[in-house]
Amino acid sequence: MTVAQRRACDELLPIYGVPYAPEILGLDRLFGRSAPKVLEIGFGMGETTAAIAAEHPEIDYLGVEVHTPGVGSLLKRIAELELRNVRVIRHDAVEVLEHMIAPASLDGVHVFFPDPWPKKRHHKRRLIQPPFVALLASRMKPGAYLHAATDWEEYAQQILAVLSADPGLRNTADGFAARPETRPETKFERRGLGLGHRVWDVVFRKMPP
Repeated sequence: MTVAQRRACDELLPIYGVPYAPEILGLDRLFGRSAPKVLEIGFGMGETTAAIAAEHPEIDYLGVEVHTPGVGSLLKRIAELELRNVRVIRHDAVEVLEHMIAPASLDGVHVFFPDPWPKKRHHKRRLIQPPFVALLASRMKPGAYLHAATDWEEYAQQILAVLSADPGLRNTADGFAARPETRPETKFERRGLGLGHRVWDVVFRKMPP
């Protein structure tokens, strides 16, 4: 953790952070307005989150991440860009979804480059599993979107299969989606593409009941 990241956590988390508590968040109250709400799970170092939020000031973004250096990095970007539409929760995403996010309250969910846990014996640790997707879907409004992306092909196939099997979600594409312009390329992604690696995007929508 760098000095700047630690300072950002110390000084900015009280401003832009949301302490974990097992009670439902009032999202409009949190952001001080009524606007579309998008949850980003595992934002890493926050590069993509900050870029998307800067590009779409009309949308509010709630980022959830357990990696403290990444939290500090995003907080620093929020302050530098003077973003008013981003809040951060430093906590486990499952507990946040279970206890802090109301059913049918999200307009979108981003899960970009989740840990692929490449060893087969670790696959059970992967985030995108049927119970987690069902929980996500329950927190999405009808018509809300779920956008996942990974550079790990085998995990991409698993994500596509798991989302396709959820009865409340429908694929917006025939298989994998073209990268939406709303997801900017990260430095990590550009480096991988330069090495011949691919990135797979999956975009599903919540169906009406």
